[in-house]
Amino acid sequence: MSGVEWAFFGAALAAIGGGIGSAIGIAIVSGAATGVVSEAPEKFGRLLPLTAMPGTQGIYGFITALLVFIFLGFFEGDLALSATEGLRVFFSCLPVAFVCMVSGIYQGLAAVGAVGMVARRDEEAGKALIFPALVETYAVFSLIISVLMLITVTG
Repeated sequence: MSGVEWAFFGAALAAIGGGIGSAIGIAIVSGAATGVVSEAPEKFGRLLPLTAMPGTQGIYGFITALLVFIFLGFFEGDLALSATEGLRVFFSCLPVAFVCMVSGIYQGLAAVGAVGMVARRDEEAGKALIFPALVETYAVFSLIISVLMLITVTG
């Protein structure tokens, strides 16, 4: 494969991994949240942030893919990479691709527990956000590492 193809492969994996993790995580927590909302519709506003939270991994994957296009000059039509440079970009995308895929799923699982907490004790909704947010930390770390690697290999 050419360098540009390796770079695009990495960008695609970042977007796909983050998207898969987010979709699965949101689906997991949505099942629990809809059950609670069907019994207590007034809790929708408190459960929406918990349900949306796993979606951030998809955003991180999208940001990484977009940065690959920006750093490579895709929008200026200036695409020239050696195979080695393309492989470097590819490997730069892997942290966010894999961590966001896994963390999105586990964040959805953590959010299910938080939904149960809000179902029983509505006043604890703020505390309930903390537990799934802890999972988010590792997705943010992977985004930072991928961005730093992209800056290093393309700068």
